[in-house]
Amino acid sequence: MDRMSALDAGFFYAESENTPMHVGSVAVFEGPAPTYGDVVRLILSKLPKVPRYRQRVRPVPMQLGRPLWVDDPHFQILYHVRHTAVPSPGSDEQLRNLAGRVLGQRLDMAKPLWELWLVEGLAEGRWALISKVHHCMIDGVAGTDLMQLMFDLDPDATHEPPREWTPRRPPSSLTLAAEALTEAVTHPFQQLSSAPTVGGAVRAAKELAHSGRTLAQTVPSLAKQAITPTARSLNGPIGPHRRWAWTEGKFEEFKAVRTALGGTVNDVVLAAITGGFRDLLEGRGELTSERLVVRSMVPVSVRREDQKGALNNQVSAVFVDLPVGLRDPVARLESIRGQMDEYKRAMQAVDANSIISMGDFIAPTLLSLGVRATLQAGQFWCQAVTTNVPGPRVPLYVLGKRMCTATAYVPIAGGTRCSIGIFSYLNTMTFGINADFDGYPDVDVLSGGIRRGLEELLALAKKRTEREVRAEAAADAAAEPPRKAAAKKAPAKAARPAKKTTAAAAR
Repeated sequence: MDRMSALDAGFFYAESENTPMHVGSVAVFEGPAPTYGDVVRLILSKLPKVPRYRQRVRPVPMQLGRPLWVDDPHFQILYHVRHTAVPSPGSDEQLRNLAGRVLGQRLDMAKPLWELWLVEGLAEGRWALISKVHHCMIDGVAGTDLMQLMFDLDPDATHEPPREWTPRRPPSSLTLAAEALTEAVTHPFQQLSSAPTVGGAVRAAKELAHSGRTLAQTVPSLAKQAITPTARSLNGPIGPHRRWAWTEGKFEEFKAVRTALGGTVNDVVLAAITGGFRDLLEGRGELTSERLVVRSMVPVSVRREDQKGALNNQVSAVFVDLPVGLRDPVARLESIRGQMDEYKRAMQAVDANSIISMGDFIAPTLLSLGVRATLQAGQFWCQAVTTNVPGPRVPLYVLGKRMCTATAYVPIAGGTRCSIGIFSYLNTMTFGINADFDGYPDVDVLSGGIRRGLEELLALAKKRTEREVRAEAAADAAAEPPRKAAAKKAPAKAARPAKKTTAAAAR
């Protein structure tokens, strides 16, 4: 039986009436649109590679164990693949509104936890796919791997015809309870049986000491976060409706800022988002202090190379203070860079996979309560979720049609009423902003501010590059005259004696 990991179960338990916990995306393609039947047949041909898409969640009686994945005996592809349209010629705004409504609705938790919507009617003959997958089933990095399975790298790719599928018989409730009790007893001892040898224990002790020193260095920063004023007005209850907006930038723009001003591309992304939140708070009249920050949870993938393609969650998280109170964009970038460098040192010192697996020892009932308590704690600790998922840098196709853009959708939960999903594809990086409908009536200010924040950094990067070029040219010019004078003087001295000698010989 395929039992959920503790982290996956946490996302499942976090689902509630006002908190749909699915991730999603909106992908736009070149036209003309394929038929609905062609899309259904394509997905059916791919399902054998992703068996989770025909499985549903089966809770264990009395929550004696974490939920399991079992085959859905009533699986019907026509329920999960749907067909809709916007009035032609549909604009980006109409697509955003439609996607916001579709992505804001909960999945049916009694069925396999995914949906795919074919959208026709976009301008220029384009069409779109809106996808929804529950977070307990897949995280962002695994989602990229899955997308490459469902999509094609070759526009002329052929597909196998759909194959017959027979669901496995689901286990009885008695069997589930017995298996859960057995695992609860044996699992901790199985973990202990893999304890290291004496030599390994010595190495582990040295590594632990090194980890302790590194973590001790991060404690002052974490303590500082506890007393740093945050934009608490961005926290609050979450309703059933969502606002969704997006913006984008070219990868070369982020690299140009990185080259001129330092940091990583991800640091520049967070600095642009900081500019967006600064505009939002300034528009609300809430930019009250230079020390004010918007604290964002930034998921970090801890998936190892040998875990790529696994359909489960392998993520940890860090909390970054976005310094919205600072007026200088370069100072904001340097602040973010310093925090991320510190987190990188800490993440290298700690086995994040081991920390995540500690959840396997938590009783499911306590795990469920713990997840909900954590979501409530979000009302006080962080104001946003910002996740950056690297997508494919090669063109993708569906039924021979090239994907133009893709925008990510990340859920919101607890008191954190805004999430930003960043997705890179080819030369474009998109920002999908998911926000509570009542809490963010000005979500367009945030999306426009992110773009303005990037342009502000680009302008400063260009000025710095131009100054460096002028300074280098001036240095070259300052060194040039002596060399030229020396070069001219040497031949002149040689020429004059030669003329005298020639004249004397003539006489």
